[in-house]
Amino acid sequence: MKSRLAVPLLAIIAATLMPAAASQAEATNPCTTPQAAHLLCPNLRIGPPSGIYLQDAGRGHQLLRATSDVRSRGRGPMELRGTRDGHRSMRVNQRIYRAGGGQITLRTDASLHFTDVGEYFGGTYWKVHQLARFELRRASSDGKVGAVVRDGPKLNYCLRDLERTRPGARSPSARHYPGCSQDPDQDHIALGTSVGWSDIYPADYDRQWVNVAGLRGCFALTLVVDPKHLLFESNEHDNASHRLLRLPFDGRTGC
Repeated sequence: MKSRLAVPLLAIIAATLMPAAASQAEATNPCTTPQAAHLLCPNLRIGPPSGIYLQDAGRGHQLLRATSDVRSRGRGPMELRGTRDGHRSMRVNQRIYRAGGGQITLRTDASLHFTDVGEYFGGTYWKVHQLARFELRRASSDGKVGAVVRDGPKLNYCLRDLERTRPGARSPSARHYPGCSQDPDQDHIALGTSVGWSDIYPADYDRQWVNVAGLRGCFALTLVVDPKHLLFESNEHDNASHRLLRLPFDGRTGC
């Protein structure tokens, strides 16, 4: 019988994350139709986890921490427009710009949540719910990746221009999308990431971890951006990256 570890990583992630019924974004995505030629469609990617270290959090918790790098690599920005629909939530429309000028605005299944990250990291921010996810997957030493063993608690991320990680003709030289709002009374908010820019969170930031207590062997620490395919993108097949490591973790990557 063929081992599950022989299945390519992206195939496993697609099978795991795709719901039985397509989301609204998947069903009507203009960025995967002939219309896309006339649109500056975004494409989110996520860099491999970096700055990995193990934190002994007490009470039997061993937290494998890592830096995440959500990268904007499409023809146009990922721009989201939130409108309040609850005490601490907003529904989201996505704006996609046309190549010849103008834009289209599309309803998505995404939402914004007013998220508390603790006083040390600044308090509470409007963030995109389920923008990215930490996963720990079984792996073999030759790089074959299997099923999810555990995942992390972090789901909510800002979209902002933090670092210009890939300068180019379509990448603005200055920040266009600032940091996320902390105003609890706002009814409308715009969040986004420009082409060539990244929104990066360091390994010691709030909830940037997976609890690996009690695990031994080879694993893939995997980061997935837009895991539920709630946003419109030009490519839904480049949303994950990983690094192999052995647990208990000794500071080195690879198996």
